[in-house]
Amino acid sequence: MKIAVNTRLLLSGRLEGIGWFSYETLKLITRQHPEHQFFFFFDRPYSEEFVFSGNIVPMPLFPPARHPYLWYAFFEYAVPRALKNVGADIFLSPDGWLSLKAEVPQISVIHDINFEHHDDFLKPSHQKYMKKYFPQFARKAARIATVSEFSKQDIHETYGIPEDMIDVTYNGVNSKRYVPLSEERKKKVRDTYTQGHEYFLFVSAIHKRKNLANILRAFDKFKDVCGGDTKFVVVGARAGMQGDIDSVYNSMKFKDDVLFLGHLSTMELGWLQGASIALVYASLFEGFGIPIVEAFHAETAVITSNVTSMPEVAGAAALLVNPYEVGEIENAMVMLAKDSALRDELIAKGRVQREKFSWEKSADNLWNCVEKVINSF
Repeated sequence: MKIAVNTRLLLSGRLEGIGWFSYETLKLITRQHPEHQFFFFFDRPYSEEFVFSGNIVPMPLFPPARHPYLWYAFFEYAVPRALKNVGADIFLSPDGWLSLKAEVPQISVIHDINFEHHDDFLKPSHQKYMKKYFPQFARKAARIATVSEFSKQDIHETYGIPEDMIDVTYNGVNSKRYVPLSEERKKKVRDTYTQGHEYFLFVSAIHKRKNLANILRAFDKFKDVCGGDTKFVVVGARAGMQGDIDSVYNSMKFKDDVLFLGHLSTMELGWLQGASIALVYASLFEGFGIPIVEAFHAETAVITSNVTSMPEVAGAAALLVNPYEVGEIENAMVMLAKDSALRDELIAKGRVQREKFSWEKSADNLWNCVEKVINSF
């Protein structure tokens, strides 16, 4: 079987949520199924690190799919042409985009459809494109995979896709990078990154959906209540510090206690998770929320939101807050900073909850979705 795959988010040194999903699942699937040939469609020069096995043929296509006009050109012209040229039997798209012109059966991994519910999370041009084409992609798909029961129900209810056409494929985590640290190691991490001070941690690309503005407001209030030298560490590209986020930061009383570390390696992220008081992941909308499970493996406490998929992923192993209520986020920070027994209780529950998620399970579930399409031939 010839299986073509959209791999445009496999970007060396720049993997984020969907990119990691693509990397981890495809690495396992291609190695576990040498009987099939995989054609990886890149939209720019590729790195050899993404050619996981001998049954992969990497194919850079033109043009680079970097904004709506080029998305359309890539998926409606370059992809159909490449599918025809290689004689593909199936097209798998881990980021949800499909080709409306292509005739082969297609599988879409739709991680979430936040753009259907919030008009201000994306650039207007991106928002317009997603709202126009993703319903069409969903109807075009032979099957859909998604990363939570929440997203499955959202796709079903919003697009009218039958539930039995949607498979849940949870995300996993790199359990070798996210591990508990000794007290000595935690001290070294704090000495390296926060001048020896304890800290809360935020890990994400910085944009409105991630709710950093409210989290910073909450940290400012936390500092007023608790005082001390506690820091707030932000890991993520600072390019998203615009509008409300930037104005909130600049108006903070304790903004000097906010440390922006930019984009870091997974090894450094693992260290920072393990040495933090807690991960603060009070996002407004998530299809899954990988940092929650990373924190469970690093054995640190978690504050996350009581909306969308986050209660499903966190289970009973996190403090759940209303992300729109600054006071709730602040109170959770105060509780975890003062109550070591509560932190230990959440960490213990996290050890249990994390067993539900692994990249091996993700790859198996995604392959089961692919096999359902293969068996329908």
